[in-house]
Amino acid sequence: MTTTEHPLAARREEAVTERVLASFDQSPDPRLREVMHSLVRHLHAFARDVRLSEAEWGTAIEFLTRAGHITDERRQEFILLSDVLGLSMLTVAINEQDAQGATEATVFGPFFVDDAPEAPLGGNLARGATGTPFYVSGRVRSVDGTPIDGARVDVWGADDDGYYDVQYDGDRSAGRGWLRTDPDGGYRFWTVLPAPYPIPHDGPVGDLLAAAGRGPMRPAHLHFKVAAPGHRTLITHIFVAGDPYLDRDAVFGVKDSLVVEPAHHPAGPAPDGTHPRGDWTSMTFDLVLAPDDHH
Repeated sequence: MTTTEHPLAARREEAVTERVLASFDQSPDPRLREVMHSLVRHLHAFARDVRLSEAEWGTAIEFLTRAGHITDERRQEFILLSDVLGLSMLTVAINEQDAQGATEATVFGPFFVDDAPEAPLGGNLARGATGTPFYVSGRVRSVDGTPIDGARVDVWGADDDGYYDVQYDGDRSAGRGWLRTDPDGGYRFWTVLPAPYPIPHDGPVGDLLAAAGRGPMRPAHLHFKVAAPGHRTLITHIFVAGDPYLDRDAVFGVKDSLVVEPAHHPAGPAPDGTHPRGDWTSMTFDLVLAPDDHH
């Protein structure tokens, strides 16, 4: 039976929603008032739509409590939850500027750290991370083609086993670092070719994916965060072409414009004059920043 067949029950439910909405009417912050009114309306409508049972809501509270307990300075389960529900990518889409030619943005992910080590231009970010040497280069420029000197380029990626440095014991920094672009907007560095990997699925988010029959895998990619005065900070990935998980990314982060085919090379001279002793790979990708309209 639906509440439309029981008008008294429908009025009783609507009265609850109206009282909660009214409790935010006097908020001195208009944006908070707007957000909370919408949240309450949609949350209450969801509960009515699925006829949420008390036991189901109790299970949801337990799920969120577990997510809080497993979250620490090295793991953010709520970011994972946002990612697998597509909310992270929706927020990216809502906030992304329509700047013609700008590099598309994608999810931030849970593995960024604020205190990554600085690397010289052309330096090696691997620092012990296992995998095939990977030389990445390109230019950072504005949408009008102007090179951006001194842009900060943060990079982080998984090793050949699909793990980030923060997923290992200890405090080592591997496969991670930041550098500044040269006067021509150029950036270049060595790291290791990333591998596909599962998002952490030993917690409540993993249980949710398993219950839904979904996999936890992400296709191989390298993370970038690029910041420069007068431009919007770019959060993006470069995805490795041919990866088997490109069409089933657990966090919905793949965009066609970000998929790049790496070049494979035998041992021999590299563009920076070094001579890798084994096979190595390379990729060139320009990072184009949108203007900051609030600058």
